[in-house]
Amino acid sequence: AEVLALFSEQSADAQQKMTQGSGEEEEAAPAAGDGQAYTLEEYSLHHFHIPPKVMKKTMSKSALKRKDLHLPWGFTREPIKSALLNRVAANPELSQKAQVAFLNLMKYMGDYPTKLKGRAMSELVDGVFTDALQHDILRDEIYCQIIKQLSMNGLKNSEEKGWEVLWLATGLFACSATLLKEVQAFLRSKQASQPLAVDCLARVNKTMRHGQRKYPPHLVEIEAIQHKTTQIFHKVYFPNETDQAFEVDSGTRAKDFTSEIAKRLKLKSPEGFSLFVKIADKVISVPDGDFFFDFVRHLTEWLKKAKPPKDKDGSPLNLSYQAFFMKKLWTDYAVGTDPNADKTFYYHQELPKFIRGYHRANKEDAAHLGSLVYQVRFGSDKGAFARIPTMLRELIPHDIIRLQSPDDWKKAIVAQYNKHATLSQDAAKSAFLKYVSRWQTFGSAFFEVKQTTEPRYPETLLIAINKSGVNLINPATKEFLATHAFTQISNWSSGNTYFHMTMGNLVNGSRLLCETNLGYKMDDLLTSYISLMLANINKSQRKEPAGAKGKAAAAAGKAPAATPQKAAGSSSARSAGKPSSRNAGRPGARR
Repeated sequence: AEVLALFSEQSADAQQKMTQGSGEEEEAAPAAGDGQAYTLEEYSLHHFHIPPKVMKKTMSKSALKRKDLHLPWGFTREPIKSALLNRVAANPELSQKAQVAFLNLMKYMGDYPTKLKGRAMSELVDGVFTDALQHDILRDEIYCQIIKQLSMNGLKNSEEKGWEVLWLATGLFACSATLLKEVQAFLRSKQASQPLAVDCLARVNKTMRHGQRKYPPHLVEIEAIQHKTTQIFHKVYFPNETDQAFEVDSGTRAKDFTSEIAKRLKLKSPEGFSLFVKIADKVISVPDGDFFFDFVRHLTEWLKKAKPPKDKDGSPLNLSYQAFFMKKLWTDYAVGTDPNADKTFYYHQELPKFIRGYHRANKEDAAHLGSLVYQVRFGSDKGAFARIPTMLRELIPHDIIRLQSPDDWKKAIVAQYNKHATLSQDAAKSAFLKYVSRWQTFGSAFFEVKQTTEPRYPETLLIAINKSGVNLINPATKEFLATHAFTQISNWSSGNTYFHMTMGNLVNGSRLLCETNLGYKMDDLLTSYISLMLANINKSQRKEPAGAKGKAAAAAGKAPAATPQKAAGSSSARSAGKPSSRNAGRPGARR
């Protein structure tokens, strides 16, 4: 599927944004002067690595009159033989990286031959930015290279591609304060002739405030600017099988995205909600502090390394993705306090857990809840009663369907339905939630695992992670075997096929070793709950007088003497299965 198919239709005025003012204020910078395009000529005299002979030749008036193509600060069709900046050129290794970046820039702009076409051109964008994201000193170099190639260029296609790269750069990282004034002056001098200049000014200022990215642009960002739009509308899917499009940009962090979604959907609070990215066979929560496109790019790169380039059927690996928004941490919940969340999220996230048989429900529970599920689906229409025997797997927990015949289930469900036949569909959702919220397993993420450490437990365990901790359940009887509060967990780790957890201290504590391919989800969920617990304890202690701090910690659950540890070398859920181990002192499922 095309990556851009992930987006909704662009609004009619999307491209107009490229020609509108940004409203941003910039620092005072050198004037462009007499309507001329501003260049790095003056800046190059003090900061560029220019051999004396070249300096004398290229700075002469005759060279300027004939628009010499070898000006250190002006467009060239020849690869550079050294980094532009003195401080980069002084380091042979970084100078070589700068030369490679410049060659990739030339190829992308069409000023140097390349066999790459179409989407493969994104590899050239990577080649421009990758090293600069790892070495601070190269960021000024990249800005200088791009502006050099946009100065005295005169080639329409080349300039167009160069502005695409500059637009991408301003959303990735900023430059030094000294060069920033030059960049702003260059962009202001181009505002009348280049629509992207205004947006680049806004983007570089935002990047200065919000911080730099960790990865090169995602293909979505590259294709957006190649399609002449500076607005990206990203489709987000919800548990009730609806979706909406939200504008995101290069500087959008997951927390900002989450807040915007909660605001649009009129939720009481975004707390406990999270963005999830579904890519290949993984569904992974996006950390609040991560830039959204950085996180997706990270997953894409990991999949390229972890998966073969082609699927089993010989088709290329599908790296398209979808974004979901769901409740992740179920802490303080009361039915009816947030009706929009109840009907859009909570009901639709809890229903599958009930149907799969994860809760301990008897026949009466099942008939009552099944009747509410029927009412949510069909409302006041009793015409579907006859179909109940054939749709029991959509109404009744799978593990107890065989307790009575389909006809008996039908009679029980209809009898319960008739007791609340006047309820609206939304009211039926609320009634369902009110009923199941009484159960100890409500709001859990469930994982079916195999354990190899405790002979008293069955080989197959059902693990429920919720606000009370990690609950071990016998999947056959739904009996609680143990509940490990978060304050009891001292260490945990995960990998492609396992999840390990230690309770108590590392010497005398007990361990739980599990076989599962969802270890990364368990890891992430445990980390998130413990991080929230520690944050709440710290918040409480900051608010309380000194003498009350101990009471606050005790009320939070008797924080252990040693803070829970996820051992060093962890990779958390973002590694989607890479070996990982954590401690809860470093805050960072089936749902």
